[in-house]
Amino acid sequence: MAVRVFVAGGTGVVGRRLVPRLVSRGHHVTATTTSAAKLASLERLGAEAVVMDGLDPASVGEAVAWARPDTLVHQMTAISAAHAGKPDLKHFDRWFARTIRLRTEGTDHLLAAAQATGVSHVVAQSYANWNGIRRDGWIKTEEDPLDPEKGTVAHKGAEAIRHLEEVVVGAGGAVLRYGGLYGPGATDDQVKLVRKRQFPLVGRGTGHASWVHLDDAASATVLAVEQRARGVFNIVDDEPAPAGEWLPHLAACAGAKPPVRVPKWLARLLAGEVAVTMMTEGRGFSNAKAKRELGWEPHYPSWRQGFREALG
Repeated sequence: MAVRVFVAGGTGVVGRRLVPRLVSRGHHVTATTTSAAKLASLERLGAEAVVMDGLDPASVGEAVAWARPDTLVHQMTAISAAHAGKPDLKHFDRWFARTIRLRTEGTDHLLAAAQATGVSHVVAQSYANWNGIRRDGWIKTEEDPLDPEKGTVAHKGAEAIRHLEEVVVGAGGAVLRYGGLYGPGATDDQVKLVRKRQFPLVGRGTGHASWVHLDDAASATVLAVEQRARGVFNIVDDEPAPAGEWLPHLAACAGAKPPVRVPKWLARLLAGEVAVTMMTEGRGFSNAKAKRELGWEPHYPSWRQGFREALG
């Protein structure tokens, strides 16, 4: 059944893949952008387009009321270089400052607008790349907590994710924890560093990560919308893997030399504690629940194939 869908963050890397998929399935889509210059690009994807500031409650309320959606999809982040500058794991809290606000204040504004307008279902983007709780096994399910990153510059970001998940699930919505996103426009900064040999392996590279192609993230989101899903789902591929496997493969697919290897103490000085944790202690995630309950099957079941096709 076709529904009215409001996509907050329609010009982001996932939004650009999601909007045309929803339109192709007969849904009426209203999508937002922060820039009037991008309205036409959303309209070309088949959506009605509106400028919205996710951190302004009045702007959010007006946009949602105008669209009158049945389902609201929260894809708002500010991770791109245009918004946040180049990646800076050493100062993660500063690099992610606006995204942290969008996941806290922005989420609250969207839920308030949904309640005021009578929107009955919400789907929100979350994160499941390397940030599973660092104890017991290397692979985590939705029953395992995310790591709070206490005492590190990533703590505020982790708290923002915790807030988003709690309030969205509390409102009867679905939280989709995307793995590390790759595909058109999603990994450009990382690939540049890899080609310059400025993305080293740290220690033994034992930290695990989970990945997902943009198209697979979008297809899972369509299913969550159409099935009015509730709860938390890890949207990751079938092969969580240690950095010692995926990073050399990424370099090979990018036509780069193998990454250099640096000891943890040096990486800590150069890139900070978060980078060391990610590369040596990170935990990956299982997608079994999404497959079982949403009927989702990734088109790219492994980053091995996905990186090769994305960078080939």
